[in-house]
Amino acid sequence: MATPRRDVVDFGALEKELGAAVESERKYQRENDAKLRAVRQGVASYQQFRDLVLTSHLTPLDKNDKNARKRPPWNPVVAGGNQGGNPPE
Repeated sequence: MATPRRDVVDFGALEKELGAAVESERKYQRENDAKLRAVRQGVASYQQFRDLVLTSHLTPLDKNDKNARKRPPWNPVVAGGNQGGNPPE
């Protein structure tokens, strides 16, 4: 009689669960550190405290970051020149 094997380990699911647990712990530590910093700074209101905690995942930009990212034009058709639209003024 065939019985389902319960002793088989699904390593893919286990890896996902471990990754989620690690990320959850990192988030907890990051937010807790932000809370402690906010209390030490003596924020004036709960709204400032909350904003500091909610933005704890953000990192400041370096000087090199400003020029490193070149954004494509918002409308590439217009940026390439006048292609049948109104004549330029």
